[in-house]
Amino acid sequence: MEPDVIVLNGGSSSGKSSLGHALQGVLDGVWLRLTVDTLIDACPPALLSAGGLDIAEDGAIDVGARFTAVELSWMAGVAAIVRAGTHVIVEDSFLSGPSAQQRWRYALASLDVVWVGVRLAPELARERERLRGDRNVGMAELQAASVHEGIVYDIEIDTSRGTPAELAEELSTRVHAFIPASGMGHEA
Repeated sequence: MEPDVIVLNGGSSSGKSSLGHALQGVLDGVWLRLTVDTLIDACPPALLSAGGLDIAEDGAIDVGARFTAVELSWMAGVAAIVRAGTHVIVEDSFLSGPSAQQRWRYALASLDVVWVGVRLAPELARERERLRGDRNVGMAELQAASVHEGIVYDIEIDTSRGTPAELAEELSTRVHAFIPASGMGHEA
């Protein structure tokens, strides 16, 4: 049995996207990957400044009320896709902590959701960030632990323990074992 949604939460450069891509190849059916980066890329530049989503030179990010309002609409849209019959893998970084997870819980109410913590040690995240070259230096290290503070997960995975394909197989097995046979899913 498949959940409706798998939410991958982890810091920048933690391996969410690689894991999400690999999951699409091992999960049954069609799974869309919808990422917070897609939302950010869709935002007008004015929203990525004061009161929106402020990204500092050192990689620190401040999530403002204007961005949160747009994010709520995006979350409702993701939930509508799922309710229309398509599975979704959400890739996010809960920069505003438990309130970010709570907004997702509200949007995904009544759906079978598996919450996955995607972890990577800060020094490894920093090195991946350096190799990528497309992020503000310091972002990955700052987020490596902070996006997990106060978050409740069903499953946690450390992306330093294997390749994305290996971890996707492991996660697929764990996701299937987690969903009850009744199909009711997890409602933490």
